[in-house]
Amino acid sequence: MGRTFAIRTFGCQMNEHDSERLAGLLEEAGYVAAPGEDDADVLVLNTCCIRENADNRLYGHLGHLAARKAARPGMQIAVGGCLAQKDGEAVRRRAPQVDVVFGTHNLAHLPALLGRARAAGPVTEIVDVAPLDEEERFPSALPVRRELGHAAWVTIQVGCDNSCAFCIVPAVRGREMSRAFAQVLDEVEALAEGGVTEVTLLGQNVNSYGRDVTTRLRAEAAGGPTTVLGDRAVREAGARWAAARRPRARALFADLLGAVASVEGIRRVRYTSPHPKDLTAEVAQAMAAHPAVCEHLHLPLQSGSNRVLAAMHRGYTAERYLEKVAMARRAVPDLAVTTDVIVGFPGETEDDFAATLAVVAEVGYDSAYTFLFSPRPGTEAAGRTADLVPAEVAAERFRRLQVVVERSALAAHRRRVGRTEEVVVEGPSRRDPTRLTGRTRQNKLVHFPADPPLAVGTYATATVTGAAPHHLVGRLEAVVARPRHRSRIPVVAL
Repeated sequence: MGRTFAIRTFGCQMNEHDSERLAGLLEEAGYVAAPGEDDADVLVLNTCCIRENADNRLYGHLGHLAARKAARPGMQIAVGGCLAQKDGEAVRRRAPQVDVVFGTHNLAHLPALLGRARAAGPVTEIVDVAPLDEEERFPSALPVRRELGHAAWVTIQVGCDNSCAFCIVPAVRGREMSRAFAQVLDEVEALAEGGVTEVTLLGQNVNSYGRDVTTRLRAEAAGGPTTVLGDRAVREAGARWAAARRPRARALFADLLGAVASVEGIRRVRYTSPHPKDLTAEVAQAMAAHPAVCEHLHLPLQSGSNRVLAAMHRGYTAERYLEKVAMARRAVPDLAVTTDVIVGFPGETEDDFAATLAVVAEVGYDSAYTFLFSPRPGTEAAGRTADLVPAEVAAERFRRLQVVVERSALAAHRRRVGRTEEVVVEGPSRRDPTRLTGRTRQNKLVHFPADPPLAVGTYATATVTGAAPHHLVGRLEAVVARPRHRSRIPVVAL
């Protein structure tokens, strides 16, 4: 049997998707998935650097692995992802037991780097610019081993052109680059043929998808009709844009959302993450017009204070944000709205925080990811040490925010009691294996008795009988559709 591997993932959905592709690359190179992390000849740590505790978790974990590696001759440890892109060779200086360090732009090189390290010793390869070759630039173009056979991530864009003061993503992921329109559709169609019924479109700012492509194509057309570009315009920007009499430089996300939702066999389409300043009426209308697009919008607020939003360089005001939410809710009935909020951004006053609480209460989120500000080296906000909010003040505000969020979430969930929801089965409940967990179109978890047991990927209806801030309780009513995919071995994620 070939050398075995395991992958541990830290961070966001983009990292999870990268890990699926790393697993696919390793299998294609002859490696075999290990039953568990302790059994792996090669352990890959795919890292995140958005929060300070991500660094602490990684280096703490590497410290524990030193003894395991010493007891297993031939074991290799590889560290990739955003933190590796940021720290580079510093990873090995802090953890000399690491054999391979690679970044966000060279996932496809991992098998070769492991081979080089076995032959000649530890190696670090960090590429500062994303490769021109689409097969390497976008994770979705690489081989894959997915955790869920019925659901798949599809990368539509990498990088970010925004300059949020707290965010290190542009530094570790590079500038925005959109994947060719036809290439995305080809992948979704292939996934549907393989039994996938749900896709999530991934990008750092999905709403700006295609703006770089159409800007470039318009420049190449030198102001004339874009038809002079021929089939290439259709491939890169889609038939709707290419057919326009005078196509303009614009985002293509609404077009893409509709096209993906129209692929036969795809029952659910999700996307993450959008930026509020780029959410348009066209996107909301595409969500409303295509039944496959789920009624869920994750729209990061970050702060409800206009002063703090300006300091963050977010590009919108609280009033404008509320207008966007209202517009989306008018267009999409029964829309669930979730968000991200940062507490304790440098210089945040009690009045600023009160403004955040007011916006959070007015929106009435279905759920929220709430974070205490942590300075990330390389970001503008990291230099504002004189304005840091005292830890005890930030912690107290954080607790108050959670109270408001959970109150809204519980109220939203209680309104669903008595309703019959379509759920897709994700497996046994983690806390109670006698129950199954299903996910609604609004991205809510429903726990219901596993009698009869249903396979992962089954679509069913369940009547909601109870509500809690973070989940629903239900009763199975009927099976709607059986899964068509083949079972797959999961990739470990944190």
